[in-house]
Amino acid sequence: MSVRKRTLPSGEVRWLVDYRDKQGKEGKRRSRQFRTQKEAKAYETQIRGEIVAGTHVAASASVTVAQAGKEWLEQCELEQLEASTIRQYQQHLNLHITPLLGSRKLSELTKPMIESFRDRLLKEKSRPLTRAIVTSLKGLLKDAQRRGRVGQNVAADTEVKLAKRGKKKVEIPSKPELKAMVERSSELWPLTRVQTARGGEQRIVPVPWRPLLVTALFSGLRCSELRGLTWRHVNLKEGIIEVRQRADFRNEIGNPKSEAGNRDVPIPPAVTKLLREWKMACPKTVDGLVFPTENGTIIYNSNIHQQCWRPLLREIGLIDLVRDADGREIERPRYVFHSLRHAAASLFIE
Repeated sequence: MSVRKRTLPSGEVRWLVDYRDKQGKEGKRRSRQFRTQKEAKAYETQIRGEIVAGTHVAASASVTVAQAGKEWLEQCELEQLEASTIRQYQQHLNLHITPLLGSRKLSELTKPMIESFRDRLLKEKSRPLTRAIVTSLKGLLKDAQRRGRVGQNVAADTEVKLAKRGKKKVEIPSKPELKAMVERSSELWPLTRVQTARGGEQRIVPVPWRPLLVTALFSGLRCSELRGLTWRHVNLKEGIIEVRQRADFRNEIGNPKSEAGNRDVPIPPAVTKLLREWKMACPKTVDGLVFPTENGTIIYNSNIHQQCWRPLLREIGLIDLVRDADGREIERPRYVFHSLRHAAASLFIE
């Protein structure tokens, strides 16, 4: 390995670092030019350590951030990460990382460059979103380092701190509001309704919204767990719901969100009674879903919010009208459906 001065045909001076990218004779001959001797010496020191550690990747053999991102997502698929997690990673890559860093080779990335990337995001995006994007970039570079695509993870020490005072307190419906939800759901949604077709034919249609809402409130199950719940996991005699699976955003059945997600949840007699009544009206499905659509399929998460949650909040006055950035009047619910999980936890504690 050597650092030597070189004069170009134009008369300009460059400093050339000449080396082999591996120890011994099997290493390939590499070289890189710098404008100053100081930069060349610093590079020589860096790669000398990387070659000894066996982590050096020559710039000419490096790949772009975009290519490394593609390989990272493929690895996430192989490791069978949650579909929603992979989708979030894909969004971070497509919308934020690739537009700003995608054309850069991994070997070109520096810590100051990553800090500038973070600072730019902080100016344009929220602090929590910036933190999530930087975390995805760290994961991308960690995977690239594992593959031997880059010698070091230059984003490893980059942080986006969240001030505790900036965290929002979880909003939970009050007891009077919860009582209003249960009572109004009974008025809005009987377990079945009569539907009249254009030709005048009538049929009985099951309506899952009231038992789903009440079960959510008194069990604390996640929306995905309710959507994937089957009757074989509901012990009406003992008053216990066994959480063993969930339906993701694509309506695919899989394991609970975490290992602790496999649990047995007791439910009060009132919920057991309601579920017994609902089981008589519930559509029969191959998988025995507790809360299927009228056609026997898994309910989409968006349908729960649009057909159940928002209409209920609207009926009991828990939706505010606000104006967006363009001055248009929009609805803003005071609570999200997940609030019922927090409410259930509070009831359990009492």
